[in-house]
Amino acid sequence: MSETPDESVRPEEPDLPAVSRRRRVVAVAVGALLTGAVAAGTGVTAVTVANADRDPGAPSWQFPRTVPADGEPPESQGLASLLLPYGEDGRMRGPDMGEFGADAQLSGARATALQKEALQGLPRSERKQLEKAIDRRRITGMAMRSYVSGADSLYQDDVYTASVVLSQMDNRSAVRDLARSQAEFLEALDVLRKGPRIEGHKGAACFLPPKDRKRDIEAMFCTAHVGDVLVTVTARAVAPIDARSVAGLVREQLDRIEAPGKAV
Repeated sequence: MSETPDESVRPEEPDLPAVSRRRRVVAVAVGALLTGAVAAGTGVTAVTVANADRDPGAPSWQFPRTVPADGEPPESQGLASLLLPYGEDGRMRGPDMGEFGADAQLSGARATALQKEALQGLPRSERKQLEKAIDRRRITGMAMRSYVSGADSLYQDDVYTASVVLSQMDNRSAVRDLARSQAEFLEALDVLRKGPRIEGHKGAACFLPPKDRKRDIEAMFCTAHVGDVLVTVTARAVAPIDARSVAGLVREQLDRIEAPGKAV
C-alpha cells in the first residue's frame, strides 16, 4: 500500500527513507485499526489491505480434524456461540489463522495485549496514543473461526476460505465508532473498491482489490457491528472471488448475532 501525497506539496525528489517510513507507519496502523484481524494474526487483513495491488500468493488449503478422536467437539460457549457453526450450508472447517488454529476464543486481556503487540512497528508517540485508544475500547472478549465455503469438491470454481472474528467491547459507542472508522479508512485508501452491500445491515461495509489488476488470488474484507460486537470477515479465493456468496456469509453471521435469544 502506498500513500498518495497532495499534489500541491509533492516534492520533485521525495526523501526515499521518509516515504518508506511513512508506508510502514500506514501499514502498521491498518493492522492496528482492524481490530478483529489483529487477533487473527494481523497478516490476514493487514496484508490484504497493504498489498491490495499485488498477488498475495497461493492460499493454504490445509484442514485440521473437524471432530476429535474421542467424539463430537464441545458446544461453543459465550461469544463463540455466536459464530456460525460448521456444517450449515456445507461450510467446513477452514485453515489455521496463525497460532490460533481454525477455531478459538480469547479473553479480553489477551485480545487487548495482541492489539498492542501489533503496534510495535510504530514510532513511540504514535504507539502510545493508539494504545490509549485500545484501552478505552474495554475489550471483554474475542472469538474467531475460519471456514471453507460450502462445496463438495475443492475444485469447484467459487470455493473460498473465510475468517470471521467477533470482538466484544464494554464500550458500545467505541464499537460503533470503530466499525465506521474502519470503513472510512479503507474507502479513503483509493486502492480498494467497494464490495457488495449486506442485505439488512446498512452499517456493514465490504471492500475488494482494484478491478483492473490481474491476479490469481483475490480477497474481500468486510466490517460491521451489532450491539457491542465488532465483526470482521476476510475471505480469499481464486480470482474472481464470489463476492455475493461472501456477502451472504456476512449477512448470516450478522443475523445470527441479532437473532432473538442470541444477542450479546
